[in-house]
Amino acid sequence: MRDPGSGERLDDALAVSFPAPHSYTGEDVVELHVHGGAGVVAACMLSALSSGARLAQPGEFTRRAFVNGRMDLAQAEAVADVIDAQSRLAAKAAVNRLDGSVGRALSELRRVLMARLVEIEAHVDYPDEVPAPSSDETASLVRAQRETVGRLVAGAGAAKVLRDGIDCVIAGPPNAGKSSLLNALLDAERAIVSNVPGTTRDVIEDRVAVEGVVLRLRDTAGLRQTGDAIEAQGVARARAAIERSELILLVIDGSHPLEVDERAALELTDGRTRIVICNKGDLGDAGVRELRVLRPDVANAGPRTAFVAGSVRDQTCIAAVREEIARLGWGGGAIDANAALVANVRQIDAIVRAREALDHAFATIEAGHPIDLLSGDLRAAIAAYGEVTGETVTQEVLDGIFSRFCVGK
Repeated sequence: MRDPGSGERLDDALAVSFPAPHSYTGEDVVELHVHGGAGVVAACMLSALSSGARLAQPGEFTRRAFVNGRMDLAQAEAVADVIDAQSRLAAKAAVNRLDGSVGRALSELRRVLMARLVEIEAHVDYPDEVPAPSSDETASLVRAQRETVGRLVAGAGAAKVLRDGIDCVIAGPPNAGKSSLLNALLDAERAIVSNVPGTTRDVIEDRVAVEGVVLRLRDTAGLRQTGDAIEAQGVARARAAIERSELILLVIDGSHPLEVDERAALELTDGRTRIVICNKGDLGDAGVRELRVLRPDVANAGPRTAFVAGSVRDQTCIAAVREEIARLGWGGGAIDANAALVANVRQIDAIVRAREALDHAFATIEAGHPIDLLSGDLRAAIAAYGEVTGETVTQEVLDGIFSRFCVGK
């Protein structure tokens, strides 16, 4: 590599040619491999740009690959997921989506449904020449597609959790042990721990993986009434964080009887998905016993609540908290990355609409209505399949998808 102006030698590089259509984008591509020092890369980049090259737009190479038929839209989105993956399991799930199995499955469903729609509409247009398709065969076809789509929807929640993580807030009164819980989950001294109430004045954010799922953890200021203006701002931010959260780790001091702050914190988080952690079990259990009597709805595990009593300094307690995070966050246990094939809101919405259309079509057949009434529902399902694979997607949707990419890839 040489400077095009001065001829100065910049680096010994390797040029790799990929003739079309055997490149990532399906076009003629040449890759320049240079040594990785920042100065070398910058100099070689400037050399290329001054010779007429330009920087790629976000996701441009993947977009070209999609336009040129090298991958479907679901695969293109998986590329961004691989880049953004923050845990080993999330990366594995994204790589599984990258192989195109979802696109191939939906394209086949679309092809079969389109063929049946053509038969139905041909019969409507030419009833004397074209016989009506068998209602039993059509019902069997729709039933099979409902089952396939149902499996995709069933795995969508876990897939989204793997892809996006869970917004998790640690909340509770001052000096309950919130920062100690954060440090224990992170296995690091991330937050300052003190016996002085009100030490945490702002929201402290970090991330930790639990069973391969990333928790976006936020430790918040203690919930209480205060005359300190700065602490009051921290309490207001804590309340806002609770409102936005998907999962609340509510820490209260279980060593003494419940006080005003503990009761208020419980009421504030009522109805939310939460784990109530009665901390400081090594110092007493008066609060735990009172809670079991006064708030059995809290002390008994349910689909949106969990209860853990102990000490956050005890690894047994932390293990119990992690177990409840998995149960409430994604149904418990490790997520099967091989089943997490539909991952983002756009894909999930399209698949759910396809299932609804198929459900309506099946009900129409079961009711014995004329088969031509299926046309609208079959068209809706076909269009929804195409939105996932990119066969019926709009330019605006494409722009939104590829704007997610932070790099040219």
